[in-house]
Amino acid sequence: MSAPKPSTSVGKLNTGASIPLVGLGTYLSEDETGYKAVLHAIKVGYRHIDCAALYKNEDFVGRAIRDSGVPREELFVTTKVWNTQHREPAKALEESLSRLGLDYVDLFLMHWPQALRTERITDGNMITVPKREDEKPDVDTEWNYIKTWHLMQDLPASGKTKAVGVSNFSVKQLEKLLADPGSKVVPACNQVEVHPLLPQIPLYDFCKKKNIMLAAYSPLGSQKAPLLDDPVILEIAAKHKADPAQIIIGWDVKRGYVALPKSVTPSRIESNLQIVNLTDSELEKINEIHKKGEKRVVDPEWFDFEED
Repeated sequence: MSAPKPSTSVGKLNTGASIPLVGLGTYLSEDETGYKAVLHAIKVGYRHIDCAALYKNEDFVGRAIRDSGVPREELFVTTKVWNTQHREPAKALEESLSRLGLDYVDLFLMHWPQALRTERITDGNMITVPKREDEKPDVDTEWNYIKTWHLMQDLPASGKTKAVGVSNFSVKQLEKLLADPGSKVVPACNQVEVHPLLPQIPLYDFCKKKNIMLAAYSPLGSQKAPLLDDPVILEIAAKHKADPAQIIIGWDVKRGYVALPKSVTPSRIESNLQIVNLTDSELEKINEIHKKGEKRVVDPEWFDFEED
């Protein structure tokens, strides 16, 4: 059996650009701890860093990139527009670049297919979830994600992002977006929760058919999912003398899409990049895990995954 090796796997976006298939997720990575995590990740070989306006970490991500000594063109940087800025994604991109201290990002995503109203924001903080008087999210019912996409699809022409894509989109939402006459660009990527307990098979198949790169956040199922103790994962890990996480990330890469494991622990950051080349039979065994019961980890109270 093959031992874990540093991942150098890359995929291709529909723009023709290369994208490293293992990147560093930075959700909940904050302040100096997060800065050191990104810096260490780049030092040990990561070339793909994922962040977002919502994570409130673009400043330290950008500082780590600048301090790494690695030429900017050798890194792939993703960030995302938050729900309160759906009506002005160009401005949101400018603000993200200012926080990052970069001239451009490689991929700019619509974080969620849901626009939020801003009238109730009184402190100027746009990166929030405004609530109505009944404490429900203040959804912008006069706007929708298709209108947002119409504005986003022009952003690569500015040179401030190389590509645009979406996140947390379902098959139905992608179908609606692609069918709209005003949609001239196919999203380069759809970043969603994917792991063996939520393999997203219909979405995986759809994105593959439409040449939309899938990217997996929470690829290890987070701390709330028992994936790292799953008997199938443990059995395969033992055969390869690997960590369970390395098997799961290897499963993502074997399926041909991006995995974005998050960690601030130096040893874990390093081991997450050392993945296993799984056999086809091992892939199929892992593909069966979800049949014991699918489990979604990221399920915010302000978003309905069943909506179109």
